[in-house]
Amino acid sequence: MADLIVNGGKPLSGVITPSGNKNSVLPIFCATLLTDEPVTLKNVPDITDLDKLVAFFRGQGSKIDWNRETGVMRVDHSSFRSNLVNHELPQDMRSTVLLYPALLQRLRRISILANTKGCSLGVREIDPHLDILRALGAVINEGDPLVIALPNGFQGARHWLDYMSVTVTENFAMAAALAKGKSVLVNAASEPHVQDLCAALVAMGAKIKGLGTSMLEITGVKKLHGATITISSDYHEIVTFLALGAITGGEVTVKKSLPQHFDLITRAFAKLGVVVEHQGDVAIVRRNQKLVIQTPYTSNLLPKIEAAPWPYFSVDLLPLLIALSTRADGTIHFWNKVYENGFSWMPELAKFGAHVMVGDPHRIVVFGNRPLRPAVVDSPYIIRAAVALAMVAAAIPGRSVVRNAEIIKRAHPRFVENLRSLGAELEWK
Repeated sequence: MADLIVNGGKPLSGVITPSGNKNSVLPIFCATLLTDEPVTLKNVPDITDLDKLVAFFRGQGSKIDWNRETGVMRVDHSSFRSNLVNHELPQDMRSTVLLYPALLQRLRRISILANTKGCSLGVREIDPHLDILRALGAVINEGDPLVIALPNGFQGARHWLDYMSVTVTENFAMAAALAKGKSVLVNAASEPHVQDLCAALVAMGAKIKGLGTSMLEITGVKKLHGATITISSDYHEIVTFLALGAITGGEVTVKKSLPQHFDLITRAFAKLGVVVEHQGDVAIVRRNQKLVIQTPYTSNLLPKIEAAPWPYFSVDLLPLLIALSTRADGTIHFWNKVYENGFSWMPELAKFGAHVMVGDPHRIVVFGNRPLRPAVVDSPYIIRAAVALAMVAAAIPGRSVVRNAEIIKRAHPRFVENLRSLGAELEWK
C-alpha cells in the first residue's frame, strides 16, 4: 500500500474539472454486457476497479478499446465466451455483484465461490441481491458454492426492498430491462449514479419510468442495442475540491458541477459557514471564508448534519464535512444512518488534535477549531475517510503522512495531480 505525504498549510486555489463518476461507470460498464452491439463510453475515469472488470471482460473474449488519455472506451461483447474461463468472478471488489444480471442473461448459470470485498464501512450482505434475482425468475441453490440459475430468462415481477440499496436497485434495473413483462421496484435507491445507470439503459433501449424516484417501473424489451453514453461528473470529487478550498482558505472553481444535485449539499456547507456559489454548471468557493458552525433557531439543540440514502445528504460525503468541521468555530453533531463502521477512523482524526466525541457507531460530536498539528495517521479501507484525512493534513502547516491511502485511487484517478494543480504539496510514497 502507498502512503500519501502531505506538506500542508497552503491555500489551495484554481480551476478544476472533476473526473467521471466511479459509482456510475462501474454499473454502466457491467450493463454493456446486456447487448452484443458496440457501446461507446465517454468521460471514463481511470480507476483500479474498472481495470479489474476490463481484464475480466477481455479474458472472456470481449473487445475493449480504452483510450485513457481521452477517457473514451469502446466496448464490444459479441465475442463473449459462453462459459467463465477461470470458473469464478473477479475478486477483491464489491462491484462484482453488478455482473450477476448480465452473466445470468448470457450464461443462464453462475457459481459464486467467494464473497468479494468492498470496504470497511460494514457488512455488505448479498441476500437482497438473491431476493431480487429470485423474484425475477432465478433459481438459487444456497450450497457451497452458491449456484444461481436462470432457466427461463428473467420474468417481470413486483418487489419491495427492505432498504434503499444502490447496488440492489441497479441489479434490479439491469435484470428487469430484459425481463418478460412489467417489473416494479418499491423503495428503490435514487442516488445520482442510480439515475445515471437507468439513463444509460434507456439509451440502450430499455423502458424505465420513475428515474430519480423511489419507485421504478420497467417494461422488459426483447433486446438492448448499442449506444454512446457519457459518464457524468463525480459529485464526490466536486464536493472534495470545494471542501479543500474552504478548509485551506483558498478559492476553488469546479466546472461541470451538477448543480441539480447540490441543493442539500450547499445547505450542509452553509451549516459550517461556507458559501458555495453556483453559476450555471460551475461551483465556486471563495477565498478566506470564515468557518463558523451556524446555530439553529432551536438553540438548545446542537447543529446537525445527518446522512442517509438519497435524497438525504449522501453518507459518502459525510467524512469530507467532518474534516471541514474540525477547522470551524463551534460544535456540531454528525449522524451516519447507514454504516455501522462509518466513524471507525475517528482515532486517526484525533491524532491531528481534533476533538471528537463518539456517541455510538452512528453518531459523533465534533468540537471545532481546536489546535491542530501535523501527524502520521493510518487510513482505514474507506475511500472518503482517506480523502478526509488528506484534507485535514492539507490544512495544517507542516509534514503529515496518511499511511495506506492508496484506496483513494479506487475513486480518484488523478487525486495527487489535481491537488497539485491547486497548489498543494503532496506525493505518493
